[in-house]
Amino acid sequence: MTYDVARVRGLIPALADGWINLAPQAGMLVPDSVSRAVSIGFRSSSFTHIGRHGAAKRSAEILHEARVAVADLVGADPSGVVLGPDRAVLLSWLSESLSSRLGLGTGIVLSRLDDEANVAPWLRIANRYGAHVRWAEVEIETCEMPAWQFEELIGPTARLVALTAASPIVGSAPSVRVAAERVHEVGGLLVADAVGAAPYALIDIEDLNADVVALSGPSWGGPQVGALVFRDPAFLDRIPSMALNPYAKGPERLEVGGHQYALLAGLTTSIDYLAGLDERAEGTRRERLEISVTSLQDYHDQLFDHLMSTLDKISGLTVIGRASTRIPTVSFTIDGMQAEKIAAELADKRIAVLAGSHGGSRLLDALGVNDEGGAVTIGLAPYTTRREIDLFRRALESLG
Repeated sequence: MTYDVARVRGLIPALADGWINLAPQAGMLVPDSVSRAVSIGFRSSSFTHIGRHGAAKRSAEILHEARVAVADLVGADPSGVVLGPDRAVLLSWLSESLSSRLGLGTGIVLSRLDDEANVAPWLRIANRYGAHVRWAEVEIETCEMPAWQFEELIGPTARLVALTAASPIVGSAPSVRVAAERVHEVGGLLVADAVGAAPYALIDIEDLNADVVALSGPSWGGPQVGALVFRDPAFLDRIPSMALNPYAKGPERLEVGGHQYALLAGLTTSIDYLAGLDERAEGTRRERLEISVTSLQDYHDQLFDHLMSTLDKISGLTVIGRASTRIPTVSFTIDGMQAEKIAAELADKRIAVLAGSHGGSRLLDALGVNDEGGAVTIGLAPYTTRREIDLFRRALESLG
């Protein structure tokens, strides 16, 4: 049995509007099960998980279930899962907590592939306390990030490397493990942003060898909730707390303010949705995730080949980067057309793409793409079909 995209599409009510959604970087469409879980969560939970009344107990149960689900998503321990309103906010809190380690005489390595969520917080700390910043660069033609450079970039004073698991702009997937092994040799930490990779690959925190993995629910069709997953949960009790509760332990030390319990209920359901993309999947949630994500990858491999073949046939279109290890996301330009104009004309044909990148892209700046009108970014989703790619091709051919 092959991947049943028609079945998956039936799980997502928003597809009934007739639009072709090729902008998953702005957030995957939300399954009906997630919407219902959030609605039920609002009706059954409280605004606190502390207390003996029924709604508070339900909130505590939702919080625990969310930690377990996120842990299953990356193969981690639930006691190392920090939850919050957004991964960018959580990374900012983490950077503040680690700021005492990143003072004058220390080094931070950042990546041109990363978006600002895993760049700006570390730059602020470096500027405030004098840490030296070095940048991991990409090959101009392929947008691949050569792993050999980590040996030079990560010196004896390096205390932290922030690196994406996969770029949501050009799709390149750098070798996180190589960078992690090098920074661990000098006693540093690696923070991996998996927002681009999580919808397309089975994330394994041990295989990445990352100390922290950042996630965002909207990237796979979940609600607006972020997570930081610590490979060693005990590390949370060794760093300064950011919590308002002076007695906070474990994940609560980086959870500032209250939780949105209804959204956390939706987060758990969204991970169950991923685990059920292949209806043949059985076993634990982690085992079902492995089966479903593998099935989705097989489907996407063929569909992405068709997409790239389609783009190569469009006159004047240039694909930015062709990394050998990647996720099914791509950015491109068309001679003589601004990215915003391309996106607007495609929207008139009910096709959603991204023009430029949400929050800016240091990579596109470095490549000079933004100086020439910017790039259009598209990607595949679990519900994307070959027919939609063909309709997209016809729309591109008719651009004027």
